[in-house]
Amino acid sequence: MGIGVGLGLANFPFSTIDAFWRWVDLCEDTGIDSLWQTDRVLSSQPFLDCMSVMAALAGRTQRLKFGMNVASVAQRDPIVLAKECATIDVLSNGRLLPAFGVGSKTNPYWRVTGNEFKGSGAKAEEGMEIIARLWKEEKVTFHGKFYQVTEATISPRPVQKNLPLWIGGSSKPAIRRTARLGTGWQAGNETPAEVGPVVVAIKEKAKEYGRSIDEDHFGTGFHYRFGSWDEEISGRYADSYRQRAPNKDPRHHMAIGGAEDIIHRIKEFSDAGIYKFILRPIGTDDDDIIEQTRLLSEKVIPAVQGKMSL
Repeated sequence: MGIGVGLGLANFPFSTIDAFWRWVDLCEDTGIDSLWQTDRVLSSQPFLDCMSVMAALAGRTQRLKFGMNVASVAQRDPIVLAKECATIDVLSNGRLLPAFGVGSKTNPYWRVTGNEFKGSGAKAEEGMEIIARLWKEEKVTFHGKFYQVTEATISPRPVQKNLPLWIGGSSKPAIRRTARLGTGWQAGNETPAEVGPVVVAIKEKAKEYGRSIDEDHFGTGFHYRFGSWDEEISGRYADSYRQRAPNKDPRHHMAIGGAEDIIHRIKEFSDAGIYKFILRPIGTDDDDIIEQTRLLSEKVIPAVQGKMSL
């Protein structure tokens, strides 16, 4: 195990579904490790449902792994989510990489549904525990503040006997949650300088629970482009990053330039303890996104894939 590079989508950037499948087929045929879909149920921008995408990828691909980045457990029924994951893992012969989180406080879900964001972390943690147990145990009984489950069973259970459970978030509760339940951690908008302390904190907290997380099961994601910061498309994505992460410089997180700039950003994160990457291509249109993916597979992945240090 070592550095792994997957590709991710946030909103749906393609003009047609055919273009999306052309992109998926290219990823399947090259050295891309995995595909990841951001979870956003309610949005004015086009977002594909992450669980539906997982099922579709299971049928379209033979090699690629795929995951959610990250599914908001507090907004979903944990029993249904556990069943969906198990089914997709069975249909893909063990290629699902589940990743869970709480979801952003700014997500319109909370305003639209009238549900409070307060307490969503504790609710998500209960849901994650139920999910993890349903994947392994014959009958699950759980009595918490938010969920009451008595002798619940799902079948078939996942093909992967130890189905991964990646968890996102860098707050103290998220660190504790990852240490207690997770098999991996996925960063969000943190810069290389910010992820290092979180990785250390998760490892130390895991020891308190008598657990450990594999050294190379710490990940992050960032946007990349073979191009220039002066391009209009680069400026738009930089502005979007500033909206998500106020007071942070996108030049310390995103990677725009040549192959050496993208490899340098990966190295910065790797030096901070990150070994799994979800890179999101910045493209002006369908063909540009596909070209950005091709360039990554040819110029970056061979230089980093599988290496524990660069």
